[in-house]
Parts: sequence; structure tokens; C-alpha cells
Amino acid sequence: MAILLIGYRGSGKTTVGRLLSRIRNEPFADADDLIIQRAGKSIREIFQAGGEPAFRKIEAEVIADLAGSASGVIGLGGGAILSEGNRTALSGHKIVYLHCEPAELLRRITTDPATSDNRPNLTSLGGGIEEIQTLLEQREPIYRAAMTHEIDVTNLTPQQVADRLAKL
Repeated sequence: MAILLIGYRGSGKTTVGRLLSRIRNEPFADADDLIIQRAGKSIREIFQAGGEPAFRKIEAEVIADLAGSASGVIGLGGGAILSEGNRTALSGHKIVYLHCEPAELLRRITTDPATSDNRPNLTSLGGGIEEIQTLLEQREPIYRAAMTHEIDVTNLTPQQVADRLAKL
């Protein structure tokens, strides 16, 4: 059974996932990296060329491939779990929601050049705290319905989160 990390952009899915995979001596897969490889372009470029539907189509293909993983650690994109088809494909795995408060998410996103350079805004709000709050209101009920565990990562280091996850 794989451990799947879900949560909003900036919650630490990739960073924590890499640390946890080392602790568990298991492979780590980042769904967004696999989407980029499959498409041959950045997430921002996928959105520019075909919009969110094009991105979600590739994401569903990648998730279908990852769903067969018997073990390992998988970091999913912030919106991956929103699709009922993806949730169904991933059921049976441990799904951990990395919860983080909006102000901390904004701080992490704006201080990480890779996030701001490669990820498009997801609403007409143009990013910022309003976008985070709006999307979290929509996504948190779905995250919580899909998860098997939740960790509030707001005030934890990535290593602290990985250590807690290793005990699951």
C-alpha cells in the first residue's frame, strides 16, 4: 500500500514525500513531475495551451498509472483528488492530507520561485490569499472525505512531518 500525500500547493507534498521515501527506503513519485515528463512541457505551458481540461486529462492518465503502485510514497497535485475517477483509482492506499493554514501557504508559495514561476493562478482572483481561501473552502471537504489521515503542517518542518508520517 502506497502513501499518497494530498493538500494545497505549498503544503509540502514533494519535500515531505522525498524525506519520507528516504526514511522508509521506498521510491518517491511526484505526480506533477510525471505530468511534465508525459506532456513535454511545464504545467504553466500545459494550462496555456489547453487550459485546465488538458492538464486534468494528463493528470488522470498519470494517476491511473500510479494507482497500481503496491508501495512507495506519492505526492499528488493539489487538485488531483478532486476528480471522482482519481479518488476511486487511488482508494485502498493511505491518503494523508497535509493541512496548512492559508497565510502560511501564501508565504511558502511566494518564497518558492519554482512554485510561482511554474504554476498558474487557479482562479480569476490572480493568486494571493483570496485565491487560497476560496480554493481551500472548495477543496477541504473533498480532501477530508478522501483522506485516511490528516497532519496539520502549518508550524512543522518538513522533517517533523516526515517523521510523523513514518510512524503511520
